[in-house]
Amino acid sequence: MGLRINDIVPNFTAETDQGTITFHDWIGDSWAILFSHPKDFTPVCTTEFGAVAQLAEEWTKRNTKVIGLSVDGVDEHVQWKNDIESFSGAPAGFPIIADESLEVSKLFDMLPAEAYLADGRTAADSASVRSVFIISPDKKVQLIMTYPMSVGRNFAEVLRALDGLQATFGTPIATPANWVSGQDVIVALSLTDEEAKEKFGEIDVKLPYLRTTKHVA
Repeated sequence: MGLRINDIVPNFTAETDQGTITFHDWIGDSWAILFSHPKDFTPVCTTEFGAVAQLAEEWTKRNTKVIGLSVDGVDEHVQWKNDIESFSGAPAGFPIIADESLEVSKLFDMLPAEAYLADGRTAADSASVRSVFIISPDKKVQLIMTYPMSVGRNFAEVLRALDGLQATFGTPIATPANWVSGQDVIVALSLTDEEAKEKFGEIDVKLPYLRTTKHVA
């Protein structure tokens, strides 16, 4: 079975460059984002982890923990972080999971069960380990994005998606196309017009099935 939105995220114990973690305990009461990578010391991934490091204050503002994963070992992660910090000019304070056994990559359905690391492998051998998972405090998967090795991840979009998820979490609203924090939101179809007005105040009925209201953070 593949991992899907609203599934409880797999729990696991793994080594990171910052010590041993048990994933659900590590998440705690926070939101969490797992960024996976097919190999250390690869150019696109270095720019991506650099972007994660530069956004440290943004993750903190959103009560969000970030964690990396790569199918290399702890020693390689420690060395790679030197390059990441040198390139980005920011401390890489997040942990990186050492997934040499591929256990976590398989739990998250990024690799098939029969996958293994061949001698002399390249990043292409684990190319599908290029996903972003956003996880809510109830340990459920809220969003999955998967990228090819040739396209660097857009972290403005990761932040925008996180904002949208947090804005709509447990609230009968949704966000429209290209929404950014502060813009109007869509009222869920589960509410009648009367219920929506009682809950949100003013609503703008653009179509019988498309009603917007101001978002109050």
